[in-house]
Amino acid sequence: MATQTRALPVAVSSQGSGALVPVLSLWWREIVRFYRQRSRVIGVIASPVLFWVVIGSGFGTSFRGGSGAGNEHYLDFFFPGALIMIVLFTSIFTMMSVIEDRKEGFLLSVLVAPVHRSVIVLGKVLGGTTLSTIQGLVFLVFAPALRIHIGLAQLGLIVLAVFLIAFSLTALGFAIAWPMDSTQGFHAVINLFLIPLWLLSGSLFPLSGASIWIRVLMRANPLTYGVEALRALLFPAAPPAFPLAWSLGILGVFAAVMFGIAFVLANRRTTRPAA
Repeated sequence: MATQTRALPVAVSSQGSGALVPVLSLWWREIVRFYRQRSRVIGVIASPVLFWVVIGSGFGTSFRGGSGAGNEHYLDFFFPGALIMIVLFTSIFTMMSVIEDRKEGFLLSVLVAPVHRSVIVLGKVLGGTTLSTIQGLVFLVFAPALRIHIGLAQLGLIVLAVFLIAFSLTALGFAIAWPMDSTQGFHAVINLFLIPLWLLSGSLFPLSGASIWIRVLMRANPLTYGVEALRALLFPAAPPAFPLAWSLGILGVFAAVMFGIAFVLANRRTTRPAA
C-alpha cells in the first residue's frame, strides 16, 4: 500500500510537468530522422530547382506575368511557386513518418504515454514545419541571381509567410497520414489532391490571366495567398493580387484550421489498432 501511495504523486507530477519536453522530443526526432536520409534532403531541393530552371527557361521571355518589376521573365514569376513546391514536398512527405511510426510500434508507445494527444500532434507538426521552413529558405540563395535584394524586415515577413505555409501543409499532411496504414495510399492521395492544390495556387500562371471558373478555384485555394504573399515580398515593385496583410491573415486562419483538424483526428476514439 505504501508503494502505491508513493507512485500516484509521481504519475501526477509527470503529467503536470508540462508539454514542453515531449513536444521538443518529437520535434527533434523528426529533424534528426529527416537529415539522416540524405537522398530525401537532396531530392526535396534538387527536384524543384530543376523544375524551376527547366520550365522557367522553357517559357523564357514568351511569358509576361505583369508590367511590374520582377515579372519580365518567367523565371522571376515562377520563383515563389518553386519555393512553395519545396515547402509542400517537405511538409507532406515528412508526415509519412506517422505511418512508419505506426508500423514500427513507436506510435503506440507515444499514445500510451501520460501526455495529451495535442502534444503529439504539435510535436510532429512542428518538426515537419521546421524542416519545411529551413528547406524553403535555403532556396532563397538563388534570389540574387534574379536581382532580388532582401532586407531584414522583408526577410522577417518572408520567414513568417513560409512558416505559416509550412505549418498548414504539415498539419494537412498529418491529417491525411493519421488514418492511413500504407504509404501507397498516402502517395495516391497526394497525387490526386495536393498536386492540383499547388497547380491552382498561381505558381505556374497568374490569377489575372485565368478563366473565370479557374479564378474562382484559385481564390478558394489557401495556397494561392501564400504564393501571392511571397511574390509581393520578393517583388515589392509589382502590383500585388491581394494585400499582404490579407494574405498573411488567410494563411494564419488556414494554419489554425488544419491544426484543429489534425488534433480532432488524432483525438478521435477508434477501435482500429494504433500500431
